[in-house]
Amino acid sequence: MNNNGSPSLAISLAPVIFMLASLIGIIVFAGGNSISDYSHIILLVSALVAVALAAISRTLSPSQLKNGFRRSASQILPAVPLLILIALISTTWLLSGVVPTLIDYGIKLINPTFFLVTTCAVCALVSVLTGSSWTTIATIGVAFIGIGRVMGYSEGWIAGAIISGAYFGDKVSPLSDTTVIASSSCGVDLFDHIRYLMLTAIPAMTIAMLTFMCVGLFGHPTEAGDASEIIHALHSTFNISPFTLIIPLIVGIMIALRIKTIITLSVGTILGIAGIFVFQPGILAAIEGAGLHSFADHFFTTLRVLWSETSISTGSETLDSFVSTGGITGMLPTICLVVCAMLFGAAMIGTGMLATIARKITDHLSRRSSIVGATVSSGLFLNSCTADQYLSIIIGGNMYRSVYERYGLQPRLLSRTLEDSVSVTSVLIPWNSCGVTQSTVLGVSTLTYLPYCIFNVLSPVMTLVMAWTGYKIGILKPQLQS
Repeated sequence: MNNNGSPSLAISLAPVIFMLASLIGIIVFAGGNSISDYSHIILLVSALVAVALAAISRTLSPSQLKNGFRRSASQILPAVPLLILIALISTTWLLSGVVPTLIDYGIKLINPTFFLVTTCAVCALVSVLTGSSWTTIATIGVAFIGIGRVMGYSEGWIAGAIISGAYFGDKVSPLSDTTVIASSSCGVDLFDHIRYLMLTAIPAMTIAMLTFMCVGLFGHPTEAGDASEIIHALHSTFNISPFTLIIPLIVGIMIALRIKTIITLSVGTILGIAGIFVFQPGILAAIEGAGLHSFADHFFTTLRVLWSETSISTGSETLDSFVSTGGITGMLPTICLVVCAMLFGAAMIGTGMLATIARKITDHLSRRSSIVGATVSSGLFLNSCTADQYLSIIIGGNMYRSVYERYGLQPRLLSRTLEDSVSVTSVLIPWNSCGVTQSTVLGVSTLTYLPYCIFNVLSPVMTLVMAWTGYKIGILKPQLQS
């Protein structure tokens, strides 16, 4: 125990080391796909380890632990209703014909050679306009997954293109909540922040787009499905009509008007349910396997579809695997993992262990490259510990703001570094709320798509390169060493 009553660095690092060692052990002995089966248990045990060590070292304060829980819960729990609504939108937009229509049009209109680069560009554009990577991935991203599978691309490359585009757009959009939080927590004007982070975002995105282009031009997709068979199965099962796209159009307008996310997703769900009866009147009977005659039959079948897993026989094995839905129950493991991650973050904050680690990191920094490097490392560390990008940005801003001021580094350098190391990497961590959500929505495990998220992987690298070269980094005080 330190003299100030906070836990020592060794004690503070112990829960993190235990968590990371356990996760690595699972990957080595059970495979990367098993992470989701055991992560919640490891996070809970790690939280208990943190509390137990604080109690043993006599640094545990019930009031601080309560404050840590409140702080972590206030950031993460609001995501739970959003996760439920995303599950409902994924289900209703599929069964109402929105996603099948987008798949049908995509197969016919998109050149397979340019599929990945087109996917990345479209997701980036949608995300810039909406300011939400989550919304982009849960809607247009789901459609691209289906199109890409039919064209024979591996799910890792498809998800990588979707996530790269969506997170680039989210990062540079003035409508993005993470962009606003990063700039405001560092005391930087929003548009000054966006202009400055373009210096790292554009090179990373350019390399990503060129990579996706080269894969399409020179790569050879795995065995492609028979497009004519898929299209026939789509038309045989669903009423493919441009009128189904009225649903995402209305949702897009609501997003453009900056209506609250939870209201927008709720309306999108209601429209999706209505679309099942308006555009796909026979789909419920096809799911049930028998005729539905009364209103009660339709009502209870709809509730079952929204709640539980549903499969549809289309006559095409390739399409069957895609048009199955998980409903709310399919999202419950994700919600459970998010809550467990919240408890671990609360334990690390409430016991003072996170503050001890932060203090030890910032006390010995003096060079520009080491300060930026420590900020990037801390961003990745915070994403792992708190499992929430918002909390990580806020804590990171508080940790390093005085350090950047002390050595004359501009606040916008801190806000950009936080974006590069926190916002875009959160989706790459299997137990982070972003990683858990996107892997569930896309049906692709985090470790499967991680190597293909070119933009997300390169962003922290770019910010380190900029710090090392000193490009466009203004020094407010002359005593700082490079």
